[in-house]
Amino acid sequence: MIGILFVDDEPNVLSGLRRMLRPMQKEWQMSFALGGQEALAALAERPFDIVVSDMRMPGMDGARLLSEVKQRYPQIVRIVLSGHSEKETILQAVSPAHQYLAKPCDPERLTDVISRACALRDLLNEDVLKKLVSQMSSIPSLPEAYTEIVEELQSPNASIQIIGQIVSRDLGMTAKILQLVNSAFFGLRCHVSNPSQAASLLGVDTLKALVLSVHIFSQFDCANTKGLHLHTLWNHSATTGALAKSIAETVDCDGELRDHALMAGLLHDAGKMVLAVNLPERYREALALAHEGGLDACQAERQILANTHADVGAYLFGLWGLPDPIIEAVAFHHHPSRCSATGFTPLTAVHAANVIDHEQDPPWTGRDASPLDTEYLAQLGLADRLPAWRDLYTKIAQEEGAP
Repeated sequence: MIGILFVDDEPNVLSGLRRMLRPMQKEWQMSFALGGQEALAALAERPFDIVVSDMRMPGMDGARLLSEVKQRYPQIVRIVLSGHSEKETILQAVSPAHQYLAKPCDPERLTDVISRACALRDLLNEDVLKKLVSQMSSIPSLPEAYTEIVEELQSPNASIQIIGQIVSRDLGMTAKILQLVNSAFFGLRCHVSNPSQAASLLGVDTLKALVLSVHIFSQFDCANTKGLHLHTLWNHSATTGALAKSIAETVDCDGELRDHALMAGLLHDAGKMVLAVNLPERYREALALAHEGGLDACQAERQILANTHADVGAYLFGLWGLPDPIIEAVAFHHHPSRCSATGFTPLTAVHAANVIDHEQDPPWTGRDASPLDTEYLAQLGLADRLPAWRDLYTKIAQEEGAP
């Protein structure tokens, strides 16, 4: 049974949560703590899977509590449930909290967020990896992208358009910005899948505080990522995102699905970066196994790490509350038939785009992806679209190579 600890300094709020969530008693084992110290005492007595905490509490506020939880129990999912707080307090919660829910929060929304977090528990088989991923507050960026955004934000005439462009070109920055906007850290009650739009909604001042003071972005330590060709991975991710969006456009999809396809394509291999940062030696071993043994990336990763980059990326983005279509595309981009979603989805576009790019530009490690799932595409009535999609790839590759 899922163990959930709710923390608030108001007894009436805790009583209200008890009543509101009574229908979930058969699925969740719920405990309620009056303040941060009582919460830490409860955590020391028995294990929990999720902590849901208020922000403004006397003595130990929510940001400090979740920071303690992150340090002592990194595998626990950390969610803020709070009314309006000062900007400075919210900034302190950005790193330790996976998601931020604003009060008042209706029962369906609260239940959905917690249920989605619970569903992630079985995605990763290895507890060590689960703890490492749960501790991550950002995915490192390419050094040049990190330098660009810091310089722009430090400029007296910082442009939100330029900032949005930089963010949209870097998968680590894109993922973090989408987390902040979709989790309503700053009261933006909207569902956004476009990183430039997300940056614009946050604004220059908030981004300055997040990047220059809170350090929500980080850059790769190239010494620790030896063996991972970062620029090659980035180029593949960018091409896959662009092609996935173009494929979605050929199926006459709505704007949100096209945006999801673009973002999912950009983020689909983010798990590789997570593994390279957290477990560099074991990930280099997996890369060597793929290269020398002729295995695809997932086969080699599963042998060495018990999980694949697709599992890892989906787990992280699920914790961060990114939209379900993006998480599904990241999780199943090698094996779309395993996903329960029906019809054309961002997963369809990302699966095809990923394989088509690797057909033309094979990774140095050998076979990165499983073959194109033609049976899956045939079931959707899309198998005959492949020649047109490959033509789209040629057009995109030519545009990217143009001076």
